[in-house]
Amino acid sequence: MWEKDNSIYQVKEIRTKTTCYLGVGAIDKIDPIMERLSALGHRTVLVVSGRSSYRTCWDKVQKAFERHSVSYVHYDRITPNPTVDSVDEAVALAREAKATAVVAIGGGSPIDAAKSAAILMENPGWDARDLYQLKFVPEKASPLVAINLTHGTGTEVDRFAVVSIPEREYKPAIAYDCIYPMFAIDDPALMTSLPADQTRFVSIDAVNHVIEASTTVAASPYSLLLARETVRLVAEHLPRALKDPTDLEARYYLLYASMIAGVAFDNGLLHLTHALEHPLSGVRPDLAHGLGLAMIVPAVVKNVYPAKPHALAEVLSPIAPGLKGDPSEAMEAARALEDWLFSVGVTSKLSQEGFGEEHIRKLVNLAKETPSLDTLLALSPVEATDQVIEDIYRTSLKPLPR
Repeated sequence: MWEKDNSIYQVKEIRTKTTCYLGVGAIDKIDPIMERLSALGHRTVLVVSGRSSYRTCWDKVQKAFERHSVSYVHYDRITPNPTVDSVDEAVALAREAKATAVVAIGGGSPIDAAKSAAILMENPGWDARDLYQLKFVPEKASPLVAINLTHGTGTEVDRFAVVSIPEREYKPAIAYDCIYPMFAIDDPALMTSLPADQTRFVSIDAVNHVIEASTTVAASPYSLLLARETVRLVAEHLPRALKDPTDLEARYYLLYASMIAGVAFDNGLLHLTHALEHPLSGVRPDLAHGLGLAMIVPAVVKNVYPAKPHALAEVLSPIAPGLKGDPSEAMEAARALEDWLFSVGVTSKLSQEGFGEEHIRKLVNLAKETPSLDTLLALSPVEATDQVIEDIYRTSLKPLPR
């Protein structure tokens, strides 16, 4: 059915690049990866992580370093919604040690910070604020290995990174070919200790990726193919992982869903949900990205469904069965999506997270002014006017009317 929304005369770019090792025990691949890096002359690396989660695999990583005579410096102060200041600190550490490659250990925040550091290590004279205010276009970065510890962002296989500029309340995104990780490790056994809320939020991030990637003006048959499978896998396996966090099969398929969702938006790109969430967590750095997305995606679907009814009816069918691809179903589709989010335990709306009518104008301005978000807004299947953006934020203050 989605074929009705796809133009065969619009040439699409199909991307797959990173070598990703997926499966229980994939962490053991760190040994041949370090052997490869050492053979290429990278004998000192910068390790980027959060304060504690890296310990789930640190013993094997350290042993691989030792076995292949790779020394390291470790920056372990990355927080959720990482900042340009943290990136600059990591880069300073790398330069002092003369590191020539980067190993990221963690979820989206450490990997995105590591990608940013990898660019700056190869581009002296610039800092992270320059990078995220788009003051230069990097063409090279230090080689990067991503050991992924969450099943949501897909950043381990794509060319995107997000870092905040706190004094401006900006949360821009960058996308450059030079920051595809050289290797990625997706091992579900490293994710069984994820707390329930983080399990929910990262999985919802993956669903958001494909709702957008299948409906941008750049969406392709490839991004649509990956989108429905992502939603099917998350709908089936998220409840299992919430019931039993140690269920390796559930974690595996959530991780696979996250990975293919990363490939989907690397190709189809993103639009309104991410462009409008970034101002939320730019203003509130403690707000989980996946929660921010969950609060606004039903209103996004309500607004874009009439423009992409066939694609959304197919992509959402695992969680919203019965949609026929009629533009008049927009509210029905949005309510079904919100009901599914509530069913997996994500019931908050913006008003419950401290946002009110008085914040809407500021959020609209940030969506329009934050570097790079204009690119996402331009990819929306409906024109991202101030009125559309205001409607999404306003509708998201409370549950949809029934």
